[in-house]
Amino acid sequence: MSSATVNSGSAAAVKKKKYVRAVGPRLRKLLYIVFALVALLYANSGYLSLITFLEWKNSETYQDYYYQYMFLAHLVMGLLLIVPLVVFGLVHMWNTRTRRNRRALRIGYALFATSILILVSGILLMRVSGFDLKQPLARSTVYWLHVACPLIVIWLYWLHRLVGPKIKWRVGLGFAAAAAVSILALAIAQMQDPRNWNAKGPSSGAQYFEPSLARTASGNFIPADTMMQDEYCLKCHADVHKAWSDSVHKFSSFNNPPYLASVTGTRALSMQRDGSVQASRWCAGCHDPVPFFSGAFDDPNFDMLGHATSQAGITCTVCHAITHVNSVKGNADYTIEEPLHYPFAFSDNAVLQWVNNQLVKAKPSFHKKTFLKPFHKTAEFCSTCHKVHLPLALNHYKDFLRGQNHYDSYLFSGVSGHGARSFYYPPKAQHNCNECHMPRVASDDFGAQVDPATGQLSVHDHMFPSANTGIAWLRGAEDVIEAHREFLQDNVRVDLFGIREGGEIDGKLTAPLRPNVPTLKPGETYLLDAVVRTLKLGHLFTQGTVDSNEVWLEVTVTSDDRVIGRSGAVNADKFNEVDPWAHFLNVFMLDKDGNRIDRRNAEDIFTPLYNHQIPPGAGQTVHYELELPDDLDAPVTVEVKVQYRKFDQRYMNIVANENEKLGQIIRGHQPGKEYRNDLPIVTMATDSITFPVAGVQAEVTNPKRDIPEWQRWNDYGIGLLLKGKAELRQAEEAFKEVEKLDRYDGPLNLARVLNTEGRLDEAVQALNRANQYADQPDFPRWTWAWLSGEINAQQGRLEEAALNLRSVLEDNTEEMQRRGFDFSLDIEVINLLGQTLFDLSKVRERQGRQQESQQYVNEAIQQFKTTLEIDPENVSAHHNLQQLYEKIGDETLSEKHSKLHLRYKPDDNAQSRAIRLAREKYPAANHAAEAVVKYSLTRSAE
Repeated sequence: MSSATVNSGSAAAVKKKKYVRAVGPRLRKLLYIVFALVALLYANSGYLSLITFLEWKNSETYQDYYYQYMFLAHLVMGLLLIVPLVVFGLVHMWNTRTRRNRRALRIGYALFATSILILVSGILLMRVSGFDLKQPLARSTVYWLHVACPLIVIWLYWLHRLVGPKIKWRVGLGFAAAAAVSILALAIAQMQDPRNWNAKGPSSGAQYFEPSLARTASGNFIPADTMMQDEYCLKCHADVHKAWSDSVHKFSSFNNPPYLASVTGTRALSMQRDGSVQASRWCAGCHDPVPFFSGAFDDPNFDMLGHATSQAGITCTVCHAITHVNSVKGNADYTIEEPLHYPFAFSDNAVLQWVNNQLVKAKPSFHKKTFLKPFHKTAEFCSTCHKVHLPLALNHYKDFLRGQNHYDSYLFSGVSGHGARSFYYPPKAQHNCNECHMPRVASDDFGAQVDPATGQLSVHDHMFPSANTGIAWLRGAEDVIEAHREFLQDNVRVDLFGIREGGEIDGKLTAPLRPNVPTLKPGETYLLDAVVRTLKLGHLFTQGTVDSNEVWLEVTVTSDDRVIGRSGAVNADKFNEVDPWAHFLNVFMLDKDGNRIDRRNAEDIFTPLYNHQIPPGAGQTVHYELELPDDLDAPVTVEVKVQYRKFDQRYMNIVANENEKLGQIIRGHQPGKEYRNDLPIVTMATDSITFPVAGVQAEVTNPKRDIPEWQRWNDYGIGLLLKGKAELRQAEEAFKEVEKLDRYDGPLNLARVLNTEGRLDEAVQALNRANQYADQPDFPRWTWAWLSGEINAQQGRLEEAALNLRSVLEDNTEEMQRRGFDFSLDIEVINLLGQTLFDLSKVRERQGRQQESQQYVNEAIQQFKTTLEIDPENVSAHHNLQQLYEKIGDETLSEKHSKLHLRYKPDDNAQSRAIRLAREKYPAANHAAEAVVKYSLTRSAE
């Protein structure tokens, strides 16, 4: 009895646990908020995902302002979801912690964790300060987590609800259907109007910008403020902005004193001659884009120093808002648009500015497509401003005169992998300008990518290191000068290669010099041969402002402390003018009256007196006449330097005076006085050698030159070959020495010499000897095939010639693929094939084989049309097409190409007068323009 009583009391003592609902009334309200936000987010995400998928699938851009606001809504709803979701999840987990259905609990925990992962990944993708997520791989990983997790959430939620109340499928499916229809309708609507990135601007707007070839996408002007948003770019691209701030692109306009002096003259001449400054638009399309595209440039009274746009230069937006490269004619032949920004980009409200910044960081794809197109990475993009011609509107003489041209010399070189006729080829082709002039530099800017070479985040250097030390010096930017100075090293080399007795080019040659050198005799005359070779350049040396660039050889000959010979010295008594009798690696450009173009007056450019530029991977041989004194008592040392100064003294004096007239005093100028040119002189290469002297007891040793002997001979021969016909015999001797050293370059380049001289049978023999090296891995089969085709064509073996030339253009060997070579763009070879096919058509016509003749005509036409696709201004292609169309009776096309041929053809007859006058006015330049030039090292003593 007592026992039963005790047990009954114990049962009464145990309290029954209170049942807690998993989702109570108040929590249910919170759940409805979560459901509403999640439903909207899923619908919103469906729209965003569909647009992203369609852009990927169709390679189009459908994002617009509506899309950006939808994405903003996505961010806002995601942020609003954080608190209710977290609170609901924590309370719900607490309420259900003791439930027996452990499987449902585990699924619920996984569901909550996955939901939190969505929120966290979303916050990380917003790249809020402190969580910038700049590492591309990390960002990509987080992005795909953010994309995949919502799908996992749907699956987990379904599993979780299997143990709870039934899912109201009708409500959910109804909402999903309505959302899907809405999303599809929006997507279809947006697909009707994709962003048109690569369209040429309408011709109706050309009137506002001619004679520049630039156009706007709308045909109208663009507000200046839109193009001057550099501070906006600075927020995310600090390293890029800093580099650009020191670039010559930044100082391209009226903020560049030398350009200011030149364009002032062009505007004044245009105003006086034409009654407007419109001819100077030719300059503005590349140099002054902000005042140009906003319409301010046309004002004759434009304040070139005080106007808000005058100091803008080439801004970030100008380059990156270009939407199309219209052609490779240069002269700013591009289309630019007013770029579409994300919402609130120009708001003065700090909060809205922050919202804009976060939108860009969170969804940068549209920003990237807007401001970085694929063509930005091409040489064709650079060609728009680094290739020019002078139009009739500017010079009032002829509708086409070629100006500077970086692009063609690069494209048809061995460096690009497109020129089949080069003397040297790199291990791998350089496929754009950026690989040299925009090297990667370490950076953690937004948009930085991992550099494969270092594994570090990097951006391309927007200082564009190159050669313009002059503007940097005028600004006092020593670090920029040093960057350019460093870039210039190892671009060229100079080699004191040989010495000839008697001071004549046909004198006995001792070469290559070092380690052994001859003993010189006092009182004798010798001819020293120096060779300048371009190494890392992908275009002509020098390029750009070739009429004012100052590149020269400075040679100093000493015996003990005594200077016995000099060329190329800087004369301090003449305000640091370089010896005019030096050898200059430039172009001596003339106007129609034989006056030197000495102030960058492009409107007066007419013809060169001489052109001493060196192609990529080529050499230039320079002769120096040395007369030794009779009283030498020490060995003779010769030192040669390749010196570079951005602008010569004459031009800088003009620059200083013109800027003074405008109220601006440039660095180093004293008003009213001649300008002393203190611009930095960069020594790009140097070489020296010491000769023993007969009768002088002194030990002389010279280290062996660090260039392979065959290459020294080869460079020497190339330099002689490129001089023209005057020194071909010496070039022939040089290449025979290369052949003796068992290099294919010897007979291959010898064939070039023999072909030039018309010794075709001997050229064939040389090519046959060269072909014996065909199994060597670096043998340039394409160069051999080109030469074979050219010589076969001259000997009348036209079918063999055509096969040779097709081989150049069509072969695609494993080696070529590995090295990135594609010679199908070599227009000289294409034209030669076209001419060969044209000649074959004539032969077949004489043989009465009309059908074959017509086929060859059609093939020839196609070849020349291919040339014009690559170079629309090619004289030879237009000339041949004129003849071909005339042959088939198409008078319209024949007349068209006849006019184009006359337009692009140089006016050789008119040039003779200017050259004659220049030879009378400039004795030093006249001397340098001779077929054979010997520079005296003792002229100053005369």
